[in-house]
Amino acid sequence: MKDKITVTAVDLFLRLGFKSVTMDDIANELFISKKTLYKYFKNKQALVEESASALHHSYFKIIDTITVQEFNPIKENFEIKKVLKGMFQNAASSPIYQLKKYYPKIHEKTMEKEKVLFAGCLQKNIERGIEQGFYRADVHINLATEFYFSLASSIHENTIDNIKIPKLEQEVLAYHTRAIATKKGILELENQLINNQL
Repeated sequence: MKDKITVTAVDLFLRLGFKSVTMDDIANELFISKKTLYKYFKNKQALVEESASALHHSYFKIIDTITVQEFNPIKENFEIKKVLKGMFQNAASSPIYQLKKYYPKIHEKTMEKEKVLFAGCLQKNIERGIEQGFYRADVHINLATEFYFSLASSIHENTIDNIKIPKLEQEVLAYHTRAIATKKGILELENQLINNQL
């Protein structure tokens, strides 16, 4: 039952936001009493924390299903972005934005975990890209990873001229790729941009 509650809460939080969803909403969605809900979660904050952790876990599970397909490193990044784009539609309702605003400690903890896992995935991507000739051999992998993570994270915490999040994510990915790509990599980037027009 605890897992069922978490799955339902994640769905509601993603659709309606961390702030607006109440414990009543979650209980009603599951057709259970609030008493049953509080048996598993002492308060909304505990449920938010569990939900953020579950969301984080599912995010990286999705990434794993893509990385095993062995796309070239640039296509891999676009495939990951494509699969995840439905999760975050605009900055004002972004789960990450709301988590930071209303649950800053949970946000900080989540971002620390995400940074570690994200860095590992991105470093492998860059290493493969260098080996396959898509990225330059002189790329400083740790710095490139830090830069990309900072830019990608900031998208969900700020608004930029009302541009939708998927478009911003694509711009950041293109920016990152251009910064480290070889001529071969730029050609593949241009191909991906044509195939993934927003």
